[in-house]
Amino acid sequence: MNDQAPIFKTSQLEAADAPPRNMTANPTMGELIGARFSRRGFLQGSLAVSAIAATVSPLALLTAQDAKAAGGSAFSFPEVEAGIDETHHVAEGYDADILLRWGDGLFPDAPEFDPTAQTAAAQARQFGYNNDYVGYIPFEDSSEHGLLVVNHEYTNPHLMFPGIVTLAEGEMTLNPLSKEQVDIELAAHGGTIVEIKKTDGKWAVVKDGALNRRVTVNTEMAISGPAAGHARLQTNADPSGKKVFGTINNCAGGVTPWGTYVMAEENIHGYFAGELPAGHPEAANYDRLGIPEGSYEWANFYDRFDVSKEPNEPNRFGYIVEVDVMDPNSIPKKRTALGRFKHEGAESIVNKDGRVVFYLGDDERFDYVYKFVTAGKFNPDDRAANMDLLDEGTLYVAKFAEDGTIAWLPLVHGEGPLTEANGFASQADVVIATRLASDLLGATKMDRPEDIQPNGVNGKVYVMLTNNTKREADQVDAANPRAENAFGHIIEIAEADGDFAATTGTWEVLLKCGDPSIAEVGSTFSTDTTVNGWFGMPDNCAVDSLGRLWVSTDGNNPTATGRTDGLWAVDTEGDARATSRLFFRVPVGAEMCGPLFTPDDETAFVAVQHPGDGGDDWEGFGRVSYYEDLSTRWPDFDDALPVRPSVVVITKQGGGKIAV
Repeated sequence: MNDQAPIFKTSQLEAADAPPRNMTANPTMGELIGARFSRRGFLQGSLAVSAIAATVSPLALLTAQDAKAAGGSAFSFPEVEAGIDETHHVAEGYDADILLRWGDGLFPDAPEFDPTAQTAAAQARQFGYNNDYVGYIPFEDSSEHGLLVVNHEYTNPHLMFPGIVTLAEGEMTLNPLSKEQVDIELAAHGGTIVEIKKTDGKWAVVKDGALNRRVTVNTEMAISGPAAGHARLQTNADPSGKKVFGTINNCAGGVTPWGTYVMAEENIHGYFAGELPAGHPEAANYDRLGIPEGSYEWANFYDRFDVSKEPNEPNRFGYIVEVDVMDPNSIPKKRTALGRFKHEGAESIVNKDGRVVFYLGDDERFDYVYKFVTAGKFNPDDRAANMDLLDEGTLYVAKFAEDGTIAWLPLVHGEGPLTEANGFASQADVVIATRLASDLLGATKMDRPEDIQPNGVNGKVYVMLTNNTKREADQVDAANPRAENAFGHIIEIAEADGDFAATTGTWEVLLKCGDPSIAEVGSTFSTDTTVNGWFGMPDNCAVDSLGRLWVSTDGNNPTATGRTDGLWAVDTEGDARATSRLFFRVPVGAEMCGPLFTPDDETAFVAVQHPGDGGDDWEGFGRVSYYEDLSTRWPDFDDALPVRPSVVVITKQGGGKIAV
């Protein structure tokens, strides 16, 4: 038996490369787009021939042939040149400063970062690994003083720990991790809550902030909502089914209108190993989520991550976790009413009737778009009255129609097929096995739904669909050449009557992403988008206070695009619609996460995740990258230090609103 584990790649790549888990016959989003936007005659005509000859996508011309972005863009900044190198780049006239790095102390007594002498105790007092979602909760409505909340999605052992990689013929394997190294991983997961303040134009961490806190895999949490106490959540360690330790794989997230921090548990499958007992009733439920995958070695030391020993433990993960940041001793709550799946984010908006609507993506190929509408109404004058709004409400899954309409289907026990005869004896069963329930409702299979952002300025909702390389050719047509869709697209939803809680609406494709100079890709950027402005693999997004859309990416690389990931400004209105411009780009191997803007739009926070994770396909390095031999040593560029995932703070030189 080989005693070396295969190299662990990022959770995002696992989501992209794993076998599809949705085996239903529900229509795919690609099939619907193809049916709605068929232009077969156009593509076969002479215009298509001339467009291809000019290396401009015919679909891009069709979408934006009259665009006049120069006179209509909502953004003003000098565009960054796309490319690949060891460091980050921001638009001219802006500063991009490192605010927080993996290992930075968050408390006065936190030890200094020492990568050669890491301990779990030290990591629990330091900034965690692979920062993803970034949120800001202001003090007294200030855009210069507040709490920064950051998710720590996962760990990359080959970048974190010295001496664990074996290299043979250019291939890496990881030597087994020790218990101490696994404990460091547990402490590096979760989230950070830290006070920050802007002084003389520069942001800094307030280490003695009374509300500073780390949330880790060892943090006690409560389980609330329909699944709380259910037998399917009961374990040997917790026969009540109401208490769990920790949260894992926190990707995107959100900040609620009442000022709490919500963390989305995404790719939970990789943390569990072992085999379910034969005939176990959770087999179908776990198979639908890819559990167990066993990418992590935690089950070697902790029985709760071994499904043969604790078969119900996975049912305690895959939720939205809410943290009261104003009480550093508060117990976070897993809000089961919002469903259990591979959550990517939980962005919200207060509806015109006072209810709060949360949009949720299930980040896997052929999975679904959701929203949750609270039963109660937001009370802006009584924070305490809002603290359990997420325990009662209606969870919906989206069904997109070929005519451009959308129906939100309620995931409610007893309605339609969600009955005991089909395995759903209560609402608890519906939320524990949300994917199976959505399958029965006939929801539309999407191309990896990630961040979903409601826009309170224009009333639209933006859905990031990262990619789907498993889509077959017979699921597309000539006008939508998206077989093996490597570059993703963005959907724009308009809810009926501007009511975010509506159960119907309409949808449009805002962008089909990819290189417009390659006609077969079929991207639909405005023709005023420059060679630097196009992107692929949209992942996270933000809408600033002016209602402008910003998109960050995950998956741009030398082989696919010849550029790193970054942050792009995307016009959504007027003549400039579908025009994109590059504002910030990350170092080699990194993913662009965040982004976030302060209420006054004078600061942007972005999260640079897993820098240096790659290099063999970049001519500037040309070999695999690991702790002892890294493709970049960003952000410190110190030979004694490894790469360090970091939060970067961007401000305009001399002050003022960003991109204005």
